[in-house]
Amino acid sequence: MENATPADPVETVDPITTTTAPKPKNEWVDLGWFLLKLVIVVVVLRSFIFSPFSIPSESMLPRLLVGDYLFVSKFSYGYSKHSLPLSLPLIPNMHWSDPTRGDVVVFKAPGHNGEDWIKRVIGLPGDTIQVQGGQLILNGQKIPKAPIADFVLPVSPNSSCNPQFQDMDDKGKAICRTPRFRETLPSGKTYEVLDEGNRPQDDTGVFTVPAGHVFLMGDNRDNSTDSRFQAPSDDATAEERGRAGIGFVPIENIEGKAVVNFWSTDGSASWILPWTWFTAARWSRIGAGF
Repeated sequence: MENATPADPVETVDPITTTTAPKPKNEWVDLGWFLLKLVIVVVVLRSFIFSPFSIPSESMLPRLLVGDYLFVSKFSYGYSKHSLPLSLPLIPNMHWSDPTRGDVVVFKAPGHNGEDWIKRVIGLPGDTIQVQGGQLILNGQKIPKAPIADFVLPVSPNSSCNPQFQDMDDKGKAICRTPRFRETLPSGKTYEVLDEGNRPQDDTGVFTVPAGHVFLMGDNRDNSTDSRFQAPSDDATAEERGRAGIGFVPIENIEGKAVVNFWSTDGSASWILPWTWFTAARWSRIGAGF
């Protein structure tokens, strides 16, 4: 019988000491990645789905007031470089649908240093447009323009008023009472316009909309620089740009179609007085569609 030999000693392993310890997280790196992802999501949403837009002027009264905030559908007509921030030329022009007469659109105003403007589509490629005595004429046919109740707007930090139309309500507060009309396009689309009386822009020549362009007008007909006025030249001064219109607007300049108001304020709110955030809101305008 052979002599037993002692077994080789078995090396024991302490599982605690051999477990790989997780690397400590770098909170700043994690925050950076989160912010980067957030920026990408916001850019994609704003560029291709919906984008917010605030109303800076009274050119679209009575439908849009200064202090209105609305969502713009970015996919209604297609995409171009103007869909992206700063009009970066990173995507080709992808156009799949023409605007419809009566649509309210946000666009890059030709000759105005990349500014975003908002107007209503009146003429499509091939259309003829003329204004005579404040009467819109489309393809030789007068667009019905029926007077309706005056447009009444309380005077506030976000509204102004031609002294000719200033008035007081039954509570003694200042209001603006402007003549209002309803126009009806051949398609049956209706919208309201303001007309303060005879102005130079109420009588124009005949405009023929070229291919790939649209003719845009503001609903506040006597206070809108639009396609009735030529766009400024590239070397125009700031003062000249301030007086210039937009001429015919390339369809590729259209960034999207206005779809709904999501907020509106009369401008009387103060950051240090939180209750005024609610009293300044125009609640009845929230949710209004186009």
